[in-house]
Amino acid sequence: MALSQTITLPNGIKYEQPLGLFINNEFVKGVEGKTFETINPHDEKPIVAVHEATEKDVDIAVKAARAALEGEYKNVAPSVRGRYLTKLADLLEENIETLSGIESLDNGKSLFWSKVDITNAAGCIRYYGGWADKITGQTIDTDAKNFTYTRHEPVGVCGQIIPWNFPMLMWAWKIGPALATGNTIVLKSAEQTPLSALFAASLVKKAGFPPGVVNIISGFGKTAGAAISSHMDIDKVAFTGSTLVGRQILQAAAKSNLKKVTLELGGKSPNIVFPDADIENAISWVNFGIYYNHGQCCCAGSRVLVHEDIYDKFIEAFKKRAESNKVGDPFDKETFQGPQISQLQFDRIMGYIDEGKKAGAKVVTGGERHGSQGYYIKPTIFADVTNDMKIVQEEIFGPVCTVQKFKTEEEAIKLSNTSSYGLASAVHTTNLNTALRVSAALRAGTVWVNTYNTLHYQVPFGGYKESGIGRELGSYALENYTQIKSVRVYLGDALFG
Repeated sequence: MALSQTITLPNGIKYEQPLGLFINNEFVKGVEGKTFETINPHDEKPIVAVHEATEKDVDIAVKAARAALEGEYKNVAPSVRGRYLTKLADLLEENIETLSGIESLDNGKSLFWSKVDITNAAGCIRYYGGWADKITGQTIDTDAKNFTYTRHEPVGVCGQIIPWNFPMLMWAWKIGPALATGNTIVLKSAEQTPLSALFAASLVKKAGFPPGVVNIISGFGKTAGAAISSHMDIDKVAFTGSTLVGRQILQAAAKSNLKKVTLELGGKSPNIVFPDADIENAISWVNFGIYYNHGQCCCAGSRVLVHEDIYDKFIEAFKKRAESNKVGDPFDKETFQGPQISQLQFDRIMGYIDEGKKAGAKVVTGGERHGSQGYYIKPTIFADVTNDMKIVQEEIFGPVCTVQKFKTEEEAIKLSNTSSYGLASAVHTTNLNTALRVSAALRAGTVWVNTYNTLHYQVPFGGYKESGIGRELGSYALENYTQIKSVRVYLGDALFG
């Protein structure tokens, strides 16, 4: 099979799509000659086949990354690493029309939101380009006879495994801090969405990165992902995805070389609406909180908690707002919600909807397929739910939310924290004291106040409890990719003699 193919996107852009594995700054075929198709979720038809990485290919990529790390790249000045990153950011912006079209074709998200993703991905890469020459340690004044300082050194070869819901954004979140701190990378894209990561890999070479510094492979979690997690020469693994798979990666890391692990995992995030909230504003953000990216968002506000005094009014207005969301073709300018990523995900979400109906939850709107082609599901609201219902406790990862009543602030906090997850949350109120008090009480890595899903690459993101280990973004992410070395220089006379 060829290493590239010319594709014309629905938005009219014609481009050359890389199909191979990007190793040592070249696109190559997989050792075993395997390929797999990626499917357009809008029409359920194959787009193209790409080369599949197996354990042997992971090993080749790791060797390339190790050689780069221990070769001349270790002497590349931090400011030069920063220039590589800022140049890559420029290239992402220059190719925004192509990259956003690829995202919408392969993932199904609307073209508007794909462009937002690419813009934010470029911003993230540029942000970490600015950090590259600002990684500093400390001098520690312990006593007169010792000069003591710390160095923040690269962890080494980093394995990175990204999800399908935000392909390019997660690509940037992972490689940005790793490259800023001087590491080398073997990154596996999600098998459902390999195309944008491969196109972006071609920009890595154009940005000037030496061979072996960034290696991008396409493959399946059970083979390539497992090989990364258990590889004896990978020093750190970073994963974004489900809590179930996160556990498997943590076990594999422990059983191999005890590599460092960061995990950004699932969520079942509460979105609390107090009676004094600006209802119109709250409903707008609640709607965005769950239906953004088709509900395929780890921090989606899928548990809506509404004070009993405004519950009926809220349900009526939320129903109207949800039904106004434009569901359809990602390349239609009016589309807000596209299709789910795959048949598997579509079936999983519909299974949860059926579970909710059987459990006695009230379907306010939605609860069924949208159209007859593509993996489309109508925006769905369940009301009159109880906290023990499966749809309230488990992550659905689709355009489905539950709405619960609460009487007091204490009850809202208790309901919010009664979850194995702790990724995100939100508070809607016009009372500053309420906002600060509840924000402090919520056991979640992010609390939004009178907003939702407003992520930014300068702000750390990660979870409490089963929602993960470590933080992405901001200066905090740099800590995941550095080792701290303490150096003590003795300045006194000989201790003996």
